[in-house]
Amino acid sequence: MPTGTTSEPRGAARAVSDFNREVEERFIRYALIDTQSDEKSTTSPSTEKQYHLLRLLTDELRSIGARDVTLTKYGAVLGTIPGTANADGPTVALLAHVDTTPQFNGSNVKPIVHRSYAGGDIVLPDDPSVVLSPSQSPYLASKTGDDIITASGTTLLGADDKAGVAIVMTVARYLLQNPHLPHGPVRICFTPDEEIGRGVHRDLPDDLRTDVAYTLDGAELGEIVYETFSADKAHVRVQGVSIHPGQAKDKMVNALHLAAKIVDTLPHIRLTPETTAGREGFIHIYEMSGNAASADLHFILRDFELDELRRHGELLQQVCAAIQAAEPRARITCTITSQYRNMRYWLEKDMRPVELAREACRRLGIQPISKPTRGGTDGSRLTEQGVPTPNLFTGMQNIHGPREWVSVQDMARAAEMCVELLQLWSVSTRAPAAQRDGSAQLKAEAELVDWAG
Repeated sequence: MPTGTTSEPRGAARAVSDFNREVEERFIRYALIDTQSDEKSTTSPSTEKQYHLLRLLTDELRSIGARDVTLTKYGAVLGTIPGTANADGPTVALLAHVDTTPQFNGSNVKPIVHRSYAGGDIVLPDDPSVVLSPSQSPYLASKTGDDIITASGTTLLGADDKAGVAIVMTVARYLLQNPHLPHGPVRICFTPDEEIGRGVHRDLPDDLRTDVAYTLDGAELGEIVYETFSADKAHVRVQGVSIHPGQAKDKMVNALHLAAKIVDTLPHIRLTPETTAGREGFIHIYEMSGNAASADLHFILRDFELDELRRHGELLQQVCAAIQAAEPRARITCTITSQYRNMRYWLEKDMRPVELAREACRRLGIQPISKPTRGGTDGSRLTEQGVPTPNLFTGMQNIHGPREWVSVQDMARAAEMCVELLQLWSVSTRAPAAQRDGSAQLKAEAELVDWAG
């Protein structure tokens, strides 16, 4: 048992049989709302349509009796559930993000509930070539008897992270309707733009007013994440020399040719997402556009260790410099910007937020699992900024594509676990220490590197 807790949470609740029904109903309602974010936008939120769900959640929090409900100027929804025990104990926040990835179509989502999944393939009706198969997904094979929600085959489902939104709202409603449950102050937060790395506005850590937080943005049952990628993004700009092709001899410098050389010079059989797994990082080109006069290449750089992440950036810079040197009439710039850092650097200094989440799982008969996640969350940025924020499971699977699915029962178990976790924190004697390590913070600052020939 972690230091600072008693052997049992007082008044532990088990009357949560309605969680299945509530998380399903909420999830389907939220999934019908298109909330895709847009990396190219300069506003916050990046898309106006995210407000459709943000305003709905604001109204729902007020209707169930949450206090201090606010929709901030940067598009985050905040609210408070007053504590019922240990008023001097830690404040705990639960977060989820409302946006869905721009990577795949998120409009006109048609959620389908496959009741009491009997095993075998699930063929999605709007595109029969899109099939969920337990032979490709061992986790799906373990969900026989569960109610599985998918989209129809031509869109995202949006379980990332509307499953988390449904879970947090279900927990909020349950706590407010059961004031006999012992828990300290609970902060509720829904963020925009997590999928484009802008979910944690600079004002959010202060506005959240919490000692510890949890994002509901994880995958399989029992998953408690405290180790994520560290992430940078890179923008390569190639400026060629434009002239009429009929008069181009010894004058034109085709930016598209140079852009292609950059891509071709980078590793193809290693250091790409499709060739890496486990703790291996990568350099990923995800967008390229332009014409003969100029071209733009957009990359994400990922690794669990900062030294390796820096090497990925240096390799990209070296390739750009080599192509630049071979064609001095062009101008090639490579700008690398920090996105987020591995939360492990901070959480490993005080693991109580992780250990309490593990204990909450065990008390419900759920086996906790922790493995590095090949991605990041709003919790990565919050932890870096002094709010310890592990990531908890929701059940979402196959995210960012048409084969996305989620188990209703997994969502319900996540809600149940959150209720248990908040009770454990209610008997904690101290808040976790905010980790603001100077050297780590320095490493986390944006590094801007401009290569010019």
